[in-house]
Amino acid sequence: MRIGLMLAAASLAAGLAAGHAHAQSNVVTIYAADGLHDGSPNWFQTEFDAFTKATGIKVQYIEAGSAGVVARLEREKSNPQADVLVTLPPFIQKAAADGLLQAYTPAAAAAMPADNKDPNGQYYVLVNNYADWIYNNSVLKEPPASFASLLAPQFKNKIQYSTPGQAGDGTAVMMNAFHVFGSKDAGFAYLKKLQTNNLGPSSSTGRLTALVNKGEIWVSNGDVQMNLAQMKDNPNVRIFFPAGPDGKRATFSLPYDIALVHGAPHSENGKKLIDFLLSKEAQSQVADLAMGIPARNDVPATGATMQEMQTLLKGVEIWLPDWTQVVQDLESDVAEYHRQTGS
Repeated sequence: MRIGLMLAAASLAAGLAAGHAHAQSNVVTIYAADGLHDGSPNWFQTEFDAFTKATGIKVQYIEAGSAGVVARLEREKSNPQADVLVTLPPFIQKAAADGLLQAYTPAAAAAMPADNKDPNGQYYVLVNNYADWIYNNSVLKEPPASFASLLAPQFKNKIQYSTPGQAGDGTAVMMNAFHVFGSKDAGFAYLKKLQTNNLGPSSSTGRLTALVNKGEIWVSNGDVQMNLAQMKDNPNVRIFFPAGPDGKRATFSLPYDIALVHGAPHSENGKKLIDFLLSKEAQSQVADLAMGIPARNDVPATGATMQEMQTLLKGVEIWLPDWTQVVQDLESDVAEYHRQTGS
């Protein structure tokens, strides 16, 4: 009886707390995939502080993997807690397809190229980015030259990549395998072989960088923006793009996208935060603080970060996924991935 009363009291307190949070007018809650809050200083916290100073609105920041933040929105669909979502493809497209997003046209829309805007106005590119791989250069004097190199016995339990379907970067590994090896069947066949050296699943890509830096693992997947930001605090980490069977290296754009959440408890504050993060002033700091590419036409991608990114991508094929098809096939592809790899 006493336990029941305690549980009831705890439930009531939680309900009151949630109601109180919704009643506040000076907060905005953002659910975001990891990456833009990495490093110190980092772009997200710098802009959140500036936003609060300019508006008086406090930012409540909640971070998880790309799929994790969308899954949380899905669980809260009947009682939304977030106002703004930032995540990677294909999970932003999945969120839109599942009715989790609310169309909004930010002030910056006119200054953004068509490729950076959803035709239905449900999401917008916040920071442009590319999928990559990283290695520990204190252990490996040169990066693995090819995907075939990663199958060598020396990499047993020294490779770890984030899990497709749970992390955007992990899903990118699966998608790029399809592209590099020429078909889904060939891509799955390669990932099945790679599983022999894979240490195990990971729902987050960001946590793998520190493991590579310490030499606990030697190779992991990642994305250029996040890894460039993390390399400040992880000096043994280097970025690379392994070659496929044809000797060519390939990657694709994997941007951070931003959207207003459907039924957001503080939707006006959410709109203000989206406008602020897409403003010319905030976007002008993307290259130096976020180590990414600005989303606006009127903010030039120049400076040391852009030069480094151009050097990294030199000779790398940039291909364009059909995100609509990716979302349609995602559930079955992820299921097949787990069947093939036994993970």
